[in-house]
Amino acid sequence: MFKTIINAGQRLKGHANITPVMTSGTLNNLVGAEIYLKCENFQKIGAFKFRGAFNSISKLSDKEKLQGVIAYSSGNHAQAVALVGKMLDIHTTIVMPNNAPATKLAATKGYGATVIKYDPETESREDLALKIQEEQGLTLIPPFDHLDVIAGQGTATLELFDQAGPLDMLLTPCGGGGLLSGSAIAAKGVNLDCTVIGVEPELADDACKSFKTKTLHTVKNPATIADGTRTTSLGKITFPLVLEYVNDMVTVSEEDIIHAVQFSFFRMKLVVEPSGVLGLAALLSKRVVPKEKTGIILSGGNIDAETMAMILNS
Repeated sequence: MFKTIINAGQRLKGHANITPVMTSGTLNNLVGAEIYLKCENFQKIGAFKFRGAFNSISKLSDKEKLQGVIAYSSGNHAQAVALVGKMLDIHTTIVMPNNAPATKLAATKGYGATVIKYDPETESREDLALKIQEEQGLTLIPPFDHLDVIAGQGTATLELFDQAGPLDMLLTPCGGGGLLSGSAIAAKGVNLDCTVIGVEPELADDACKSFKTKTLHTVKNPATIADGTRTTSLGKITFPLVLEYVNDMVTVSEEDIIHAVQFSFFRMKLVVEPSGVLGLAALLSKRVVPKEKTGIILSGGNIDAETMAMILNS
């Protein structure tokens, strides 16, 4: 699997941004370690999701590309698939919840995708997408439970190790586990002794429960501010990968998440969405004690003005 991430990195060259790694003396002093922040908020569409979308869609056959693709997402995967479709001249259809952040919805439409909204309280996005897929003969590109998507997401960590050197610990946000499993495989491929920890909100702790019990748990439409982690559960592919490659899972409170967004903005001048700061939140709240050289994936920066204003004024 590590080789597939290396191959994905080659495929993404010239298409994905090489995102910066930021450091902060204030942060290092606060937590007593060297912290390296991989800023995927500067990736195309403002999140790591571009990596997995491009890697998976670019590998489709000519026939599949001609027929078009379908995806379901609360926002970042939606934008990523829509942009890749625009870049490769492939029609995209995206199933999005009716409460998706306005900025993510607008960007997805702006890239030319056909957006179909659904009510997450009464409808299943997976069922709706499968129905449309069958009717129109489209290829489904899921947000996390897909080997080519996972490999693409893992390239962010591969890039981080190239930029910062070997790390002793890596903290990664977790929703459906695509980024976490890809990151863990990449980290272990470079440094087998690197401790990889997944972080998710307390209100959406299905992955943490699944990891601790070794039994898949689910949660329905969790009310966390970190909208990118409102997945029902880990996937059939990502769950065993997380169990195999991840060392631990922790959760953070909504207050911890808000504080981390504030710290990113006021102290580091970085705009990071709530889902993107989970690793930083785990450090600042002392849910995780860092090792000497610790990396954090800041997974995205797509946050609407209303949410950002509420956080900054809290």
